Amino acid sequence: MNPDDIVLNFNPGTLIILNVVLGLIMFGIALDTTVDDFKVVARKPKPFAIAILAQLVVLPAVTFGLTLILPVSPSMALGMILVACCPPGNISQVLTHRSGGNVALSVSMTAVGNLIYIVMLPLSIAFWGSLHPTARTLLEAVELNPWQMLLDIFLIIGLPFLLGLFIRARFPRFSAKVQPYVKWFSLLALVGFIVAALAGNWSIFVAFLGIIVLVVTIHDAVALAIGYGTAVVGGLGTRERKAMTFEVGIRNAGLGLGLVFAFFGGLGGMAIVAGWWGIWDIIAGLIVASLWARHTKRRTGSIKGDASRHARAGDADAAAEASS
Repeated sequence: MNPDDIVLNFNPGTLIILNVVLGLIMFGIALDTTVDDFKVVARKPKPFAIAILAQLVVLPAVTFGLTLILPVSPSMALGMILVACCPPGNISQVLTHRSGGNVALSVSMTAVGNLIYIVMLPLSIAFWGSLHPTARTLLEAVELNPWQMLLDIFLIIGLPFLLGLFIRARFPRFSAKVQPYVKWFSLLALVGFIVAALAGNWSIFVAFLGIIVLVVTIHDAVALAIGYGTAVVGGLGTRERKAMTFEVGIRNAGLGLGLVFAFFGGLGGMAIVAGWWGIWDIIAGLIVASLWARHTKRRTGSIKGDASRHARAGDADAAAEASS
């Protein structure tokens, strides 16, 4: 069984529902995004610049190299490239908080990053995919037009995101009330879609589970390492390194799986990679965040690490000055 020849079963009517779900996800993200999130980036552009460089250049480039080294088929290679070109997942903020990282930085990077990816996502897929010696034939077979994909992505995820930003700015109280419902409904709907896709094509997933687990585990670990490594090279602090690790390492693979069905006809290798990424990404992220928080707390007394220690030192100095 060749994954390049497999097309996952899906109902065309389900694709319409999926597009609505993807739009709701971006709408919910925008409802939780404020002007201050963008101001944080303006005040401290260095971490954001490093994150964007890591996500738009380093991660896709390293992923491209991995597709040439790992034993993957062309469709699996294109799936890896697709995931690497997807925007960061919102669970990165949860993992950043769990690890004791800078949540405000994570929120701001995700907010601005999603806005940029509306344009960069289709262009990045087309660029890196066209360079691949075997995967580019698949792009030619589906006749992927990056500009048409850009228009479609804008309508599916860009327009809902901008609409959510507008509503949040004009009606903040209303947004605060409905955002949790939109967030959880769209998340559960996406999880339901992924589960349905797995259940409807279970024999296919099982047939390639071994190689998929190996490839996705390596790819995910490399993505997390790129996030941490670029933060270290950029001279960022401990809490910022944690935020950067998850911002770069956690990709919106659920969105990627939706794009596989929307633009690539449910191509087997791509769908399998994106589907398992969406599951393993969360598991690996929780493991890393928990271990990191435990290690930092053991070393510094707080999961927030150095920043917390410095704060305690500052409090002690202030108390000493007051007593004198």
